[in-house]
Amino acid sequence: MDYEQPQPESETETTPASETNSEQHHQPQTDGNSSIPAPKVENPWIETLKTIGLSAVLAFGIRSFVAEARYIPSGSMLPTLQIDDRLIIDKISYRFSNPVRGDIIVFNPTAQLEKEKFKDAFIKRVIGLPGDRIDVKDGKVYINGQVLTEKYLDEAPAYNWSSTALTPDGIVPEGHYLVLGDNRNNSYDSHYWGFVPKDKIVGKATVKFWPINRAGGIDPQPNYK
Repeated sequence: MDYEQPQPESETETTPASETNSEQHHQPQTDGNSSIPAPKVENPWIETLKTIGLSAVLAFGIRSFVAEARYIPSGSMLPTLQIDDRLIIDKISYRFSNPVRGDIIVFNPTAQLEKEKFKDAFIKRVIGLPGDRIDVKDGKVYINGQVLTEKYLDEAPAYNWSSTALTPDGIVPEGHYLVLGDNRNNSYDSHYWGFVPKDKIVGKATVKFWPINRAGGIDPQPNYK
């Protein structure tokens, strides 16, 4: 899935203080007929190329480490995310914190998904955290035996499932997460292929910016109480 231009700095804008003082004490005397040399003007094409190069480096750095745009190619997250929605993915938050239940995350294919020849990133909602046991039955999701109230679903899951299908005790391992699509009955998610390791997570979906009539923040954290 797919998923300011800075102004060029002048080479003469500042001068180290030590050099300034030296010039003030050793400034040669000139008479009124002496001409002042014109400042060197750099070729505008070279200046433009420098600016473009710097902008490209900054854009690459932002996309690699801070944020990037993604689009939604499928209906697995309906109704929360529509097909062709454009999102901003925050790629820095999880460097300092862990995902929480309800986060919508983008992640690269897990080892199992790679075996199935998937290459594009996925987007799903975090449901199970490390140490949780998850059961799906009677149209509801249970976390450690407690019903999870999910107001963002259009349809209740029409299947029964337990995380014991993934591990003997059904417990989500440390550093892993169980994810489900909001379109529960049409989502290829953890209940098919397993847990998501944290190191596979690209980032958290935070903002929808297209189409304009749907632009805005994504629920920062659902109220599960």
